[in-house]
Amino acid sequence: MAWECGIDGCGAVFEDVESAVIHQATEHERPECKVCGTIVPDGYLALRHTFNEHSRAEYVRAYGADSEDVRKREELLEEIEEVADMELIANELTR
Repeated sequence: MAWECGIDGCGAVFEDVESAVIHQATEHERPECKVCGTIVPDGYLALRHTFNEHSRAEYVRAYGADSEDVRKREELLEEIEEVADMELIANELTR
């Protein structure tokens, strides 16, 4: 399965999810979390931060999201977490 970077129309395609997540974290500007102000890597890691550190209600208020937005992002997080080698990603990002 190919993984495409969906940040700002980037469209870069990767053979594995780990490469896509690493690309998002290193090649795109780091946004500020609209809930707490923390600067986080973009893409999957930004979503993971928001959904692990804050409530769904905080996400909806801060990002102007609705229940469909939340569902889509939760599904994406689950899909990535089912196949991603998080240890490999962490090791690459801490180099």
